[in-house]
Amino acid sequence: MKWVEVYDIAIELDEKYPDIDPITVSFPDLYEWVMALDGFDDDPNHCGEKVLEAIQMAWIEERQ
Repeated sequence: MKWVEVYDIAIELDEKYPDIDPITVSFPDLYEWVMALDGFDDDPNHCGEKVLEAIQMAWIEERQ
């Protein structure tokens, strides 16, 4: 997975952390969790606040 695959990342996060409310996750934690996902293989420097926000919003949508 790459940073741009926000919906795929959100699905993986939702499966890995089913008891976590995505709105409460800090961006530093979210960044680390995405980097640790199986199948994630992208440059750590290609992520910024907007990417993390998009991932968080997709995760919230996935949860609903």
